Amino acid sequence: MTNNNWWRGAVIYQIYPRSFLDTNGDGVGDLPGIVDRLDYVASLGVDAIWISPFFKSPMADFGYDIADYRDVDPLFGTLEDFDRLLGKAHSLGIKVMIDQVLSHCSVEHAWFKESRESRDNPKADWYVWADPKEDGTAPNNWMSLFGGVAWRWEPRRQQYYLHNFLAMQPDLNFHNPDVRQATLDNVKFWLDKGVDGLRLDAINFCFHDKQLRDNPPKPKEKRVGRGFSPDNPYAFQYHYYNNTQPENIGFLEDLRRLMDQYPDAAALGEISSEDSLATTAEYVGDRRLHMGYSFELLTDDFSAAYIRGTVERLEAAMTDGWPCWAVSNHDVQRAVTRWGNGDSSPALAAQLVALVCSLRGSVCLYQGEELGLPEAEVPFEAMQDPYGKAFWPNFKGRDGCRTPMPWNGTDKAGFSDGQPWLPIPLTHQTINVADQEADPRSVLNQVRAFLRWRKTQPALQHGSIDFIDAPEPVLAFVRETQGQRVLAVFNLSPSAIDWSLPDGMSLTAIAGHGLLSGQVNGDRLHLPARGLFYAAVNG
Repeated sequence: MTNNNWWRGAVIYQIYPRSFLDTNGDGVGDLPGIVDRLDYVASLGVDAIWISPFFKSPMADFGYDIADYRDVDPLFGTLEDFDRLLGKAHSLGIKVMIDQVLSHCSVEHAWFKESRESRDNPKADWYVWADPKEDGTAPNNWMSLFGGVAWRWEPRRQQYYLHNFLAMQPDLNFHNPDVRQATLDNVKFWLDKGVDGLRLDAINFCFHDKQLRDNPPKPKEKRVGRGFSPDNPYAFQYHYYNNTQPENIGFLEDLRRLMDQYPDAAALGEISSEDSLATTAEYVGDRRLHMGYSFELLTDDFSAAYIRGTVERLEAAMTDGWPCWAVSNHDVQRAVTRWGNGDSSPALAAQLVALVCSLRGSVCLYQGEELGLPEAEVPFEAMQDPYGKAFWPNFKGRDGCRTPMPWNGTDKAGFSDGQPWLPIPLTHQTINVADQEADPRSVLNQVRAFLRWRKTQPALQHGSIDFIDAPEPVLAFVRETQGQRVLAVFNLSPSAIDWSLPDGMSLTAIAGHGLLSGQVNGDRLHLPARGLFYAAVNG
């Protein structure tokens, strides 16, 4: 059975449920809050939502430490609430994707509680256990992404267990076929409920090197992280052995066989490896994942050369697959702050949405991106993120991109009647949804207009991509499908520029996208600051 490919070119709106809308006054967003705002989501013109974890969890990593894969945490509601969400989303024509965190779970999961009790119980080999070295130290030099060694001592077994993330997130042993089958059974539970897709967290972390070989050291000049601080010891190694093992391919193919039984479902893998683009190309295809995305556009480099080089590298490697792009999510500094260098203007915010939605592939837009929200400043005393607490003050963690959605201009921004779990900055309250709804030129209304217009441009949804040589700060490329050729040009700078069009290129400007547009004067294109230009390429 073949998928109907709704996901190709789809715009997927990421909802971080803790911060979307709180309906019961406890200061934390919930599933009924998502239901309440689905009409707003539909008004954006997106094709799907991806909901970050809402499963039962002690919340050590805010839901990415799952204690029960088949139940909703009471903090977020009930299974009945999820069924209601799914039904309303589908009635609005919105697909629903959910996070699946397969490589690790919570220390509170029943599997781990059983596994840690002894070396001979039925779940004894369901996690990555290892004896200490002769001197009592950890089995090898692997480091946790959240800081420190990736091993925690368990006195009941007199062994260490592996945790690539927090110590409260033990890694499952995917070399055990029973673990793989139990994982697929959990996935099937949600597919049977009718979800349309899965976003697979850290999917390249499922397998580890069975020999537990040490990771080799990485030279200081190459300690450039993807989503983690460069002063984190995790960046001091090449991570050749604690993730991205060859056995993972077989599991992905098993997962795809399961998903092919649900022809409307799609899998999107989050991939962070030593060469994330190469791994994405390897993991995505007809027999593996439907889509993959990495942190390559979630970095600090906002140059035409970097964006072009990143996309072209993936295009060259991914001959049988479909990419997905994102410039913001719940793990990194918001894009208008990260890429704006002090300029978080509405023009930049709208341009970034248009840019990522014009690349070949599907798109993940993070809640608040449609408002142009900048990164929030969260003081240490209000910080919740354990990652940020561990690396303060050099790295402030992920709380700044996770603050609640500003629905109106009140002190709690219409998010909650209680005390919000993270403070909502004044800078967000002044660009809230209600005010932007009333302003025809707001970022929100520009994004809506653009996404509606994009649906009328098959080349931007499904076409090939070919870049055109242009000097910084101009990014230019042509998207083409079934005879339609669209030129897209972006001025990535805060100053107006003129660019000479390619020799002999005949253009007809395309209007209707609602964003700040350039103008052709003879053989030159004038682009305003943070401006863009779309045109049909004639002939």
